[in-house]
Amino acid sequence: MLKMAAAQAVEEMRSRVVLGEFGVRNVHTTDFPGNYSSYDDAWDQDRFEKNFRVDVVHMDENSLEFDMVGIDAAIANAFRRILLAEVPTMAVEKVFVYNNTSIVQDEILAHRLGLIPIHADPRLFEYRNQGDEEGTEIDTLQFRLQVRCTRNPQAAKDSSDPNELYVNHKVYTRHMTWVPLGNQADLFPEGTIRPVHDDILIAQLRPGQEIDLLMHCVKGIGKDHAKFSPVATASYRLLPDITLLKPVEGEAAEELSRCFSPGVVEVQEIQGKKVARIANPRLDTFSREIFRNEKLKKVVQLARVRDHYIFSVESTGVLPPDVLVSEAIKILMGKCRRFLDELEAVQMD
Repeated sequence: MLKMAAAQAVEEMRSRVVLGEFGVRNVHTTDFPGNYSSYDDAWDQDRFEKNFRVDVVHMDENSLEFDMVGIDAAIANAFRRILLAEVPTMAVEKVFVYNNTSIVQDEILAHRLGLIPIHADPRLFEYRNQGDEEGTEIDTLQFRLQVRCTRNPQAAKDSSDPNELYVNHKVYTRHMTWVPLGNQADLFPEGTIRPVHDDILIAQLRPGQEIDLLMHCVKGIGKDHAKFSPVATASYRLLPDITLLKPVEGEAAEELSRCFSPGVVEVQEIQGKKVARIANPRLDTFSREIFRNEKLKKVVQLARVRDHYIFSVESTGVLPPDVLVSEAIKILMGKCRRFLDELEAVQMD
């Protein structure tokens, strides 16, 4: 009996992060070779391939949720950081201001333009060489923004609505016009190179004010500047694991369900009794509200599965989220190859 309890405690320590009322247990990975006498934790590729899997839970045009099971936190965090900082995109790098009589200073205007996501596949472009002032068709996209605000002669005399009084008083990304360089017009069909969203407000003008400028977009990564980051957010969390230590019935079942996020605890009617069961622990946000209930906090154990990561990736719209994830995997594979090459070079020396 003692051996079984000890084995269960060890297994919990290896596979679960346990959330208590006043702290979190088992936060560090402990399944490294030699740490447990009864476990063979040496690296085994066949075992890894057997346990590792990726399950796509939800995917639409701009967001992706998937499970990555059988990996360590270091690998999961590597994917997250690569998505944020090393998958390249195209963004405005240089702004040539010919005329800007708006109240927005040139520097602020250039900064705002840089943060506009550009719908262009960065895989079709090269990085611009450092020091190159003039771009070419293989490394630069060019946009023109030329807007002048005028009074609307058709507006009612007693109107005070700027939308009626003025023409072009709001400068949007829809006013950005792509100017092809070289043979870009032949390579990219009309409408494919554009801002992701056409309704981003850039500036507001009044009659007589004008913005006239030229933009150069180049390929870059988020590590150099956040404007190149291809994701609005990329995060992961461990899969919740909620266990009822004993049956919860009657009004206590209803009370238990209110302590968790909607859908986590289901109250069923069994033989005329209300009985609580854990329906979908994935939906829980782990607010730990249960620990405020003196009667129920000892009947539930909250934990997270150590090697089950729920990833959420939200694209800025530059590339589909599944493409971003595949590009991140390719980058990580390239890093591994370079590391192996360095090891081989050191061994040869």
